[in-house]
Amino acid sequence: MPRSSKALRRFNYLLSETDAAYHEAASRLGLADSVMQILYVVYDSAEGDRCPLSEVCRCTGISKQTINSALRKLEADGIVRLEQAGGRNKDVCLTQRGVALAQSTAAKIIEAEDAVLASWPAQDVAAYLSLTERYLTAFRDEIKKLE
Repeated sequence: MPRSSKALRRFNYLLSETDAAYHEAASRLGLADSVMQILYVVYDSAEGDRCPLSEVCRCTGISKQTINSALRKLEADGIVRLEQAGGRNKDVCLTQRGVALAQSTAAKIIEAEDAVLASWPAQDVAAYLSLTERYLTAFRDEIKKLE
């Protein structure tokens, strides 16, 4: 008999299926998941073509080792370059080739996500975002209690 509630099993199923949908999207666009996530974060940043490496790590949730491995390959392929950004900080910068790749991949994902949210009534979007944030905040509080 499962130890988790029916609601938690459904929640975990939906998270897994959402991850699978993003994996399918990356695959359809010819990219590894980590590469797609890096391009997405950098392309969607305020600058649009550069983003602090620390922000890429934070936003993707990917291990630093995996990020660094993907970045080395992207650098070798002429997609990104790393630039010093004061002290030990670095920025991930898209090259011209990188911007073109991001526009043909990450931008399509962003457009699809925006289309989904735009198709919902505003109150549904607000409720979804509010409940998701509420869950995250409460879960983080529960994690602090772990030993």
